[in-house]
Amino acid sequence: MSNIQFSQGVSNINISGIRKLFEAAGPNAINLGIGQPDFDTPANIKLAAIKAIEDGFTGYTPGLGIPELRNAISDKFKRENGFEVAPGQVIVTSGASEALYITAASLVNPGDEVLIPNPGFLSYKAIVNMLNGKDVSVKMKEDLTIDPNDVLEKITPKTKALFLNSPGNPTGAVSSKEDVKALAEIAEDKNITIISDEVYEYFIYDGEHVSPAQFTDNVVTINAFSKSYSMTGWRVGYLGAKGDYVGQIIKVHQYLQACASSIGQKAALEAITGPQESVVIMKNEFEKRRNVLIKGLHEIGIECVMPQGAFYAFPKVKNCEEATMNLLKNDVVVTPGTAFGANGKDHIRISYASSMANIEKALEVMGRVL
Repeated sequence: MSNIQFSQGVSNINISGIRKLFEAAGPNAINLGIGQPDFDTPANIKLAAIKAIEDGFTGYTPGLGIPELRNAISDKFKRENGFEVAPGQVIVTSGASEALYITAASLVNPGDEVLIPNPGFLSYKAIVNMLNGKDVSVKMKEDLTIDPNDVLEKITPKTKALFLNSPGNPTGAVSSKEDVKALAEIAEDKNITIISDEVYEYFIYDGEHVSPAQFTDNVVTINAFSKSYSMTGWRVGYLGAKGDYVGQIIKVHQYLQACASSIGQKAALEAITGPQESVVIMKNEFEKRRNVLIKGLHEIGIECVMPQGAFYAFPKVKNCEEATMNLLKNDVVVTPGTAFGANGKDHIRISYASSMANIEKALEVMGRVL
């Protein structure tokens, strides 16, 4: 085995910094390191999945996804996001993670440049590296949102795409309508694609969610049921785009995945068309937890920009990796900012998708350890 040569793309990436700590945590640890709502999947969604099983809906589905779900997603884009794609321009995927990968794989050749927010969700850089592309870091403004001016400065003839994530992971920042429009105009002018990751769109406490697809067709909009409906383990996501995007992306999807889970798609259909009270309940609870967390951090002398959305805080903590390990020894799991790029080196990411009791107990530990 010592002479085995693995692919350059795989050799260039590391084990996920989030998953590594998640799996290293003890059984009694307070886990503020993973982005998973602590709510159960709503009962109506679970019942829809059970019915699908009882009805024998357990085989392959069309590669794009079941028509009724794609119709509902198409309607959702028009109603909530302000742009139109036909049901045939939608692909149902195995989570947003697959959607991100197959979109990038349809665009990126070896040596192509892809602009990535820094700090930004760690999958973006890993995906680009696996495809033997070149990740190009884009700095954030003081409010931790992506800077359109820096995007413009970083574009070269090799630039193929830009990852945009609002509300953002790990920062919780929400890009303004003006900035999103500016980025869309840049994409249009420079003929690059915005890969817009909108999985946290329902969790905004200050500001508004703005999809760049309102302003340009050079966008692949990606979303999932994981966060909004507390369906992380169901692995159902989707993407929508105009023009030739879906015709090319589906080629990758059909060889990588064939189709999303038939049962998961029936559950997702109920999620998107059924009662939405659970989303509101989660959002209101996350906002309360956010306020307690930020107030508690400030009281123990830790600086943190108020997150406007998602369920993450990104406070400033020096020597973040050492601090993270010290917290882990005291049964509190957070993620070092370095997992999200070099510009996160003086930060940690805290997920407040955990109970209020856990957050309050974790603040006590942080007050001692940090």
